Amino acid sequence: MRQGHFLYLSRADVVAVNIPMRDIIDALLPAFRLKGEGRVEMPPKIGIHPAPDAFLHAMPAFIGDLRSVGVKWVSGYPQNQVRGLPYINGLLILNDPETGIPVAVMDCTWITGMRTGAASAVAAKYLARPDSRTIGILGCGLQGRTNLLALRELFPLQAAYAYDVVPEAAERYAAEMSSRTGVRVEVVAEPRNAVEGIDIVVTSGPILRRPHATIKAGWLKPGAFASPVDFDSYFAPEALRQASKFCTDDIEQLRYYQRVGYFQRIPGVYADLGEIVSGRKPGRQRPDEIIICANLGLALEDMAVAPLVYQEAIRKGIGTWLPL
Repeated sequence: MRQGHFLYLSRADVVAVNIPMRDIIDALLPAFRLKGEGRVEMPPKIGIHPAPDAFLHAMPAFIGDLRSVGVKWVSGYPQNQVRGLPYINGLLILNDPETGIPVAVMDCTWITGMRTGAASAVAAKYLARPDSRTIGILGCGLQGRTNLLALRELFPLQAAYAYDVVPEAAERYAAEMSSRTGVRVEVVAEPRNAVEGIDIVVTSGPILRRPHATIKAGWLKPGAFASPVDFDSYFAPEALRQASKFCTDDIEQLRYYQRVGYFQRIPGVYADLGEIVSGRKPGRQRPDEIIICANLGLALEDMAVAPLVYQEAIRKGIGTWLPL
């Protein structure tokens, strides 16, 4: 840290820092444990919605044990894809916990994608069957990529089945991710083929206030685990109600989303991820349980990862020092 300066990290800088996915998973595990122990300060993120199904969220968090405090200002615009722009954009400010002075401002697109995949892996560690070998990916964008990267770290995945409403996107995904992960990726023409008989299912399309409810009751097999990172957009209510356990990463945040119009027809919540990671509630108890964990994306995840990016950027000499 330079007195009177902060480190600016562009999107290219953050990517160049290149924190490994396993390190991000390992950073999220203690963060969720601390949350379950009540040792994280994190109000529900507030949002504004300037366009249909678009959002801008302010996401502050303080993790005292990790000496991390800051805020992320992030947007999600589904129509950006037709403009050739990323769905997710934004900036993250990391502060000095002793003085409150900003020490870094960094692009948050890469961090958001990676920590979201890592959060799915953390949930799956406790809620999926450890012998899970097949995965279905519905939505072949950034989150479809990072979720496969993360889950591949913890499970002996052998085959992935990729579906996207744009077939060309699924084809590109299969070619890239087969090479990157060593997992055989097969493109499927129908959503059902990426769900039925699959061990782990990830839905990673746009977040919609009115779910299109593509996944029907009976598609998830006994013992399956599902991580809907696009809220409940892909799931019909009757499919959600077949879950033995319906979990989330933060119950208070889920209740906020319900008040503003999302998650209107979901089952009761069994536990949040902090309760499970900290051992306050058990995760999977039987091999035949169908378990769904709707991770909403939390500021604590960003604040667990941002110090890693900041410290490694300094070590590698990446970024630009700017005066406050």
